[in-house]
Formats: sequence, structure tokens, C-alpha cells
Amino acid sequence: MRALSRTVLSSLVAIAALTGFGSSTALAADSLTVTTPYPAIVVGPGSKVSFDLTIKTTAAARVDLSLSGVPDKWTATIRGGGFDITAVQTDGKNATTASVDVTVPNDATGKSEMVLTAQALGQTVTVPLDVDVQASAAGTVTLTTDVPAQHGSSSSTFSFNLTLDNETSQDLTFSVVATGPDTSWTVSAQLTGSSQAASAIVKAGSTSGVSVNVTPPSGVTAGNYPITVTASAGGKQIQQALEVDITGSYTLAMSTPNQVLSTSGPAGSVTEQQITLTNNGTAPITNVAVTASGPTNWTFDFDQKQIASIGAGQTVTVTAKITPSSDAIAGDYELTFNANGDQSTTATQTIRFTVQTSILGGIIGIAIVVVVAVAVWFVFRRYGRR
Repeated sequence: MRALSRTVLSSLVAIAALTGFGSSTALAADSLTVTTPYPAIVVGPGSKVSFDLTIKTTAAARVDLSLSGVPDKWTATIRGGGFDITAVQTDGKNATTASVDVTVPNDATGKSEMVLTAQALGQTVTVPLDVDVQASAAGTVTLTTDVPAQHGSSSSTFSFNLTLDNETSQDLTFSVVATGPDTSWTVSAQLTGSSQAASAIVKAGSTSGVSVNVTPPSGVTAGNYPITVTASAGGKQIQQALEVDITGSYTLAMSTPNQVLSTSGPAGSVTEQQITLTNNGTAPITNVAVTASGPTNWTFDFDQKQIASIGAGQTVTVTAKITPSSDAIAGDYELTFNANGDQSTTATQTIRFTVQTSILGGIIGIAIVVVVAVAVWFVFRRYGRR
């Protein structure tokens, strides 16, 4: 009986030795695992892609990693914790993560296979990583606007709203810039919601607004000026052309030829006063009407009541005929002259008018004084002796 038991025990030990049951050899079969959820992907030329890795061991170990089969001109690195890495340390319990980051050239085509190799605990594990480059998979990125052109004066600020549409299968980090005709223009562009950031991520299949503000230099002449907006991401550059139509600036000024803002004349008589109208803007001002206002019963007339056009930088002289009321007493009066043109232009100037005593009135006054004096003299002469 004992001999039989020893025989059975010996047989079991032999079987265990042959099958490896209970030995470290059986455990070694799954002591290292490396997986990625998507080992084969389809991308477009110029893409940046990542293969996420999950690495696990049955005991704490250093796992050495290497990558082979990277095509020419491609860039592929193993990343972990924000670094390029060649190994990870596992704790034997929890999975450790890493990634293989791949940059596909713009001219790449067809299928390529890279192999990730992991070694630890006497085991070697390989993970094929397949990348199929297809032009149709790249998707497109567009930059559009409903209003590509605006017009206004040189003193205006122009604001454009654009839409950046990421139709690719990847999240892309975009930056935007805008340039004007030359450096004297102030032009800015930013992605909506990223006023303090130089760039922003636009998720795959999503859109982002782009705002562009344009301020022309002071005194720029009328004309059409191009503005170019460029969005950049992952080797892609998308441009949208805008246009600003400067219609010119309009500034109307009024004065007198000698800059003396006062005149004088007798009541009831016509006094001429010249008024100058100057266009200090950069474009013609049209249909300029001249008017004046003053005390009651004063009348005003002009040799040019309306001027068809005053060119940029030009001055037109208008002669005003001022007639004070015949019963206006001597003294100073304020007269207001106005000019109003198209393009919402106005100019105003106040002039002081001094009403003088007329010569006839002076003669009559002197005659009255003389008559009164003679009468007094006659009275004293005749009745003074009494």
C-alpha cells in the first residue's frame, strides 16, 4: 500500500514537472502585457496621431520599450509623463500608461507598420501599430465669413466675424493672425474666447469664431485695402481675404480769410463779410449749404448759398451780405454762420457784428443839438435881463 502511494505521488510530481503546473514558467506566460485600444488607424497626410498604451506586469518591474519600423521622414516617439521615454516602471498591481506619438508627413501615402517592443521579467511582447494614410481621411479646415468687405471713413474701426471649421477627425491647436496693407494699420485677430491666449484647441468636427478688428492709419486716402487672415494648425494654413473700402474722412472747417471774427456796419445797410469753408478730410464733401442767423429782422444773403463739392484739402470763399435791422441800435451783436454738407459734415462759426451810428443819424443829432443851443441862447438873451 505504501509502495503504491509512493508510486502515485511520484507520478503526480512527474506530471507536474512535465506540464509546468505550479511553476514560475506558467506564470511567465502573462506576467507582461502591453495593449492599445486602436492598433490600426486611418489618417490623412500631415496628421499627428497617438496610440495609447496600457502596460501591466504581475510583479514590480522595469519594462524597456523600443520602436522599430518607423518610415523615413516620419516622426514617432514613446511618451510618458510629458517626456520622451524608453522604459516604464510598474508596481505589479496597477497598469502604467504611455503613448506612441506619430507625425505623418504631408506627402505620405499608403500603409505603414511600426512595432512596439516591450521587455520585462524575461518576456518580450510586441505590438504592431498600423497607420493607413489616405487623402480622403484628412478632412478639411475652412475659414469663412459672410461679410468679406466693409466700407467707411478712415476714422472708422472695422470689425469682421469669421468661422473656423475643423472638419478633420482630430482636435487641432490653432493660432490666427491678420495682416493689413502695411505696418501703419492696426490689425488684430483672435479665436473667440481666447483673448489672452496665442492659440486654442478646436475639437474635431467643431467650429470656433474668429474676430478681426481693423483700424486704418490717420489720414489714409480713399481706396480699397486688403486684409489677410491666416489660421495655422498642424502644418495646415488656411487663409481668408478681407477688404476695407476707405471712403475717406470728412472734416469741414469754417473761418474768415484773415481769421478776424468781427466786422461792423450801419443799421439798415448791407455789409459784406467773407467766410471760408475748408475741407480738412481726405475725400470730397458734396452739397454744402451755407446759412446764417442773427437778431430779429436782420437779413442774410450769400453769393453761393450751396456749393456742389469741396475737394479734399480745398478752401472755398463765400461772401455773405449782412443787413442789420434799420432800427438796430448801436452796439455789438452775435451772428452765427452754419455750413452743412453730405457725409454728415457740419461747421459753425460765430462772428461779432458792431452796429455803427449812421452818418445821417449823426448829422440829425448834431443839428438837434445846435438848434437846442441856439434856442437856449435866444431865451437867455431875450429874457435874461429881466
